[in-house]
Amino acid sequence: MICGLIAERLGHSFSGPIHEAIGDYPYELRELKPEEVGPFLQARDFKGINVTIPYKQTVMPYLDEISPEALSIGAVNTIVNRDGRLYGYNTDFGGMKALLKRMGLELFGKKVLILGTGGTSKTAMAVCKSLKAGEALKVSRTGRDGAITYEEALHNHRDAKILINTTPCGMFPEAEEMPLDISGFDQLEGVVDAIYNPLSTELVLSARDRGIKAEGGLYMLVAQAVLAARYFTGKDYPDSLILDIYRKLFKDKLNLVLIGMPSSGKTTLGQALEKRLNKPCLGLDEQIVLMDGRSISRIFAENGEDFFRDLECRATAEAAALHSRIIATGGGGILRPENVRRLRRNGVLVYLDRPLKDLLPADDRPLADSADKIRKLYDVRRPLYQAAADITITEWSSIDKTLEQILQEWGKIV
Repeated sequence: MICGLIAERLGHSFSGPIHEAIGDYPYELRELKPEEVGPFLQARDFKGINVTIPYKQTVMPYLDEISPEALSIGAVNTIVNRDGRLYGYNTDFGGMKALLKRMGLELFGKKVLILGTGGTSKTAMAVCKSLKAGEALKVSRTGRDGAITYEEALHNHRDAKILINTTPCGMFPEAEEMPLDISGFDQLEGVVDAIYNPLSTELVLSARDRGIKAEGGLYMLVAQAVLAARYFTGKDYPDSLILDIYRKLFKDKLNLVLIGMPSSGKTTLGQALEKRLNKPCLGLDEQIVLMDGRSISRIFAENGEDFFRDLECRATAEAAALHSRIIATGGGGILRPENVRRLRRNGVLVYLDRPLKDLLPADDRPLADSADKIRKLYDVRRPLYQAAADITITEWSSIDKTLEQILQEWGKIV
């Protein structure tokens, strides 16, 4: 290995594309069992590596030298091999500071709750001290080692201004989870989640619902990677590279989700967007047919709408967990709030607001096989589409112009 990343599990990692974008060295992902970490480091068969959960503290006894910053934090995420000696650094510190700066969050004099007690938690505490937070409290299930419990946080610290999640709670594939219910924290100004997969965790979405600044950990991941690359190569990469890579990676990973009435053009436009954006198009109605083995009309006829909606939820959950897709939902895909929530975690919802006069009945759509049914559906669903949409498309003079409006709006993201 020349450069790479070690961890216990790496199926969710985005680090490969980031270091590939930096472009000055090959980068390998290597999963190691706990008993393999020591022998791997002792072999010293690498030039530089990053370290992530759960080994940021495990690696420290094997290093010859540790930077004062990493030693003070108590966690190492970057190791460089110089002539057989291993040097440990912590670039998560700079990555988290870069994310806070990007978000415009000031910590000076404010109470901060840090969820978790692992290596990233130690980094967050060091960042809080460096930015002169008023009070920074670690929160854990047990309350050991100077932390407070989640119950204490809920009862005694609802006046916290900043919340930083360093736990894996809410990380793919357990994306439905949230480490803390923030509904009672009415003084929150910002929420930072170190998790980057999904792009927006349930915690981040919950904060945004309340008008609170909130970001996942992708920008932090990119920033720490560029800082690590400086150690790997000795090159002074500009800070602007962080934003460039972040924008490209975010847009690459983000799903474009098409919502709208039956016959509004979701499938046709999805296929056109597949070619323009180089993202595979996934039609949820088609996925349901594959999943069940019957046509949608037959599912409705034999089992009814509720059964179909349950299948739709399953198909939506599977699609929403993916990245880099065009997702064409069914006309009723936004009827259940949990579907909208799941699609938001990794996607932007684009409403195809096609005029009622353009929506045509079709025999294979049981709820839209007549003009009267379409009109009734339109009256009920249009407000739901509008509420769910991040982008609304209103250009229908030609398919090419509609496509261009979608691409223009997509280009404004990030």
